[in-house]
Amino acid sequence: MGKYDDLPETRRRGLEKMNKVYGFDMSDMDGDFFRYTADHLFADIWSRPGLDDRDRRLLLIGMLCTHGAQDVLSIQIPAAFKAGELDEDQLREIVIMVCHYAGWPVGARLNSLVEDTIAKGR
Repeated sequence: MGKYDDLPETRRRGLEKMNKVYGFDMSDMDGDFFRYTADHLFADIWSRPGLDDRDRRLLLIGMLCTHGAQDVLSIQIPAAFKAGELDEDQLREIVIMVCHYAGWPVGARLNSLVEDTIAKGR
């Protein structure tokens, strides 16, 4: 029996997708915010056909950089690296693109996160 078997189908799919995207096990939680996150964002949006997880993650990383969302980037960059969606060279190339399109300070912060992620992954 699986960890989420006693949950409604949509919540189970959402939590399983969250685990895959984040790279760690999520616990079920209460509240409307978590319901929309698990049941809609991950069960529906992240699971739609047309883009794979890597494509969605690349888009998300770009958007997070433009918003200075270092907290969420610190989850997404290591998760992408751990999942094998982005390797060392690709992460470093993202930094160069971000520097030129989102600004050097944003790229510098991302570079620190990327290099830390790579160092921890070795």
